[in-house]
Amino acid sequence: MTSPPARGRLTLTGSLFIGYVCLLTVALTGVGVLWTLHVDRETDRQYAERVLTVARSVAVMPEVVAGLQEPDPAATLDPLADRLVAATDTDFLVIASPEGTRYTHPNKELIGRTVSTPPGPAAEGTEWSGVQDGTQGRTVRAKIPVFSEGGSVNGGDAKGEVVGYVSLGILTSSAGGDTRAAVPAILAAVALVLAVGVGGSWMLSRRVRAKTHGLEPADITTLLESREALLYAVREGVLAVDAHDRVVLVNRPARELLGLSGEIEGLRLEDLGLSERARDIVTGADRGGDLILLAGDRVLVANRMPVRIRGREAGAVVTLRDRTEVDRLTGELDGARTVTRGLRAQAHEFANRVHTVAGLLELGAHEEARAYLAELTATHTRTSSGVAEHIHDPALAALTLAKSAQASERGVDLRLSPLTRVPGPLHAEPRTDALLVLGNLVDNALDAVGREGWVELLVRLHRDVDTDLPHDLLEIRVTDSGHGVADDVAKEIFRYGFTTKASRDGGTRGLGLALVKQVCESRGGSIEMEEPDEEEGAVFTACLPVAVPVGVGE
Repeated sequence: MTSPPARGRLTLTGSLFIGYVCLLTVALTGVGVLWTLHVDRETDRQYAERVLTVARSVAVMPEVVAGLQEPDPAATLDPLADRLVAATDTDFLVIASPEGTRYTHPNKELIGRTVSTPPGPAAEGTEWSGVQDGTQGRTVRAKIPVFSEGGSVNGGDAKGEVVGYVSLGILTSSAGGDTRAAVPAILAAVALVLAVGVGGSWMLSRRVRAKTHGLEPADITTLLESREALLYAVREGVLAVDAHDRVVLVNRPARELLGLSGEIEGLRLEDLGLSERARDIVTGADRGGDLILLAGDRVLVANRMPVRIRGREAGAVVTLRDRTEVDRLTGELDGARTVTRGLRAQAHEFANRVHTVAGLLELGAHEEARAYLAELTATHTRTSSGVAEHIHDPALAALTLAKSAQASERGVDLRLSPLTRVPGPLHAEPRTDALLVLGNLVDNALDAVGREGWVELLVRLHRDVDTDLPHDLLEIRVTDSGHGVADDVAKEIFRYGFTTKASRDGGTRGLGLALVKQVCESRGGSIEMEEPDEEEGAVFTACLPVAVPVGVGE
């Protein structure tokens, strides 16, 4: 995994802030340069249009047309050119002959000499504009032909021959001055945007820091790797949700335990198809520790731990442990304990009877002792022979006898239904499940009736030839004389997989019915509570598909 970050390195927020500022500075510098170039180009375009417009106006002036046709054009045109330069705020105005002889010029010594730049298209009657280097320097200039009858070639009504041309220009240094004048405004705008961007970068970096809870990239990487290693190394299921009940994490054991598949992260709990019980545990509606949850054929223990960040609940983490096998073994152990308690009760009862017989013999009441022993023998024989006659599976018969002794000790009459019939021993696996179901249902009934009550047990193996089923079916029915199951408990008893502790006369059911339900459904059977009649308290019927060894008949 990634090692923790070294001290003294630039923090995540610092790196983001510097990166944002640098990127913004480069971007704004580019914008400023492009803006300046655009202003410079726009200024040149405006100056070119300006000189072209002024030059056209000068070229059609009657004074200019007439002056070019006089014997001494310079005497008339030079003063006029000086006035026009001053009036139009241009740098120079040269009026020359088609051959290029100057009649006007800002430098009077150059009048009468040939122009420094050739007339070009203007001598042939065509307008021209552009940038050229002349005696005044680099200028933006326009050269417009002058016709003998004062026509304008631009207007399409040129008349007469070309008697000269007008060259009017503005120094590029003057145009550059306008561009330089715009630079401070551009710099101010760029600086303002940069200041706003720096402030926004600082706020954004602080927001990122708040979202990451002050963790640096190396810390986040280490935390993620540690979390992945931890969550996928443990055998317990882990399911995490945020404050809006959206799944943010689910590891592989949790997927297997809850029967989830596909993309889970980001979905809401109601979209996962979980039972209402599971949703109540995850959302915290059902609070407590070590809550029992039935998921398919599994018995799970769930614990919910809320996650708090800076004093606010940001979600919860639910851990799931599979107790299916543990509870099965517990049920088997309870069955063994029941047999042990039954044997202990029988031993205790046998000791009392031996003492009774010994006392009668000590008193010399030999006939009374003989009659007492005969009565005991007949009662024991009826009970043992009744169970052995109807139940030919040794384990089921032994558990039934143990429950009978336990019931007798508690003052409860445990009856064996005359319809009880198991013609032969069962296979080991269905026998284990049958013992768990029978033991739990009888224990529940004994807890419900109290002293002076009665419980009736029916255990019957239905053969496939009699039921038109593809397998044999073991029916275990327990009827008691208690007060029944309350309506509100009856609605929840099998959905949640366990009953409330305060049942009927104060007895407890614990996880008995959860185990019975889990065992029956895992084998493809069922368990249901029937509506009792007036003389009965509750009737629970469990059906388990089983197979008997080959050769065992009715």
